[in-house]
Amino acid sequence: MNMDAAILAELSDLVYLEARLLDDADYEPWLALFAEGGRYWVPLKGRLQAEDETHNSIADEDHLLRAMRVERLRSPRAHSQQPPSQCQHVLQAPSLVEGGADRWLLRTAFTYSECRGESSVTLHGHCLHRIVRSDGRLRIALKRVNLLNAHARLPAVQLFI
Repeated sequence: MNMDAAILAELSDLVYLEARLLDDADYEPWLALFAEGGRYWVPLKGRLQAEDETHNSIADEDHLLRAMRVERLRSPRAHSQQPPSQCQHVLQAPSLVEGGADRWLLRTAFTYSECRGESSVTLHGHCLHRIVRSDGRLRIALKRVNLLNAHARLPAVQLFI
């Protein structure tokens, strides 16, 4: 395996790990995957929205907001989680968009399903993961979720896409 293939495999493993942690509701290790200052962003206009156009967002969360959402999901007083939501990510293989010098951008198409009780939501799109190497470890600097139908009226999503 050449160096580029080894790096892509390592980066892909991080993307797969992130999805598995979310599917397993293992949020504390998921939070730890993000770099300091890392961002989870779901733009309202999907792939058409520029990164500096953040006022139109379905979600735009720094560490504090992600941690607060996890705390709410864990709370027995969260009525929206009675019964608890469950999710499943189905991912295509991540592809390298750009990279080098301990900073990479990966694109991963997905199908996401979230179920609670008798109701379910299915979403499609692709994620862009900006990954950095910090202190020898890979970290997520940005997870941008571009929904295929971001312009449509979307149902409430309780978990993380």
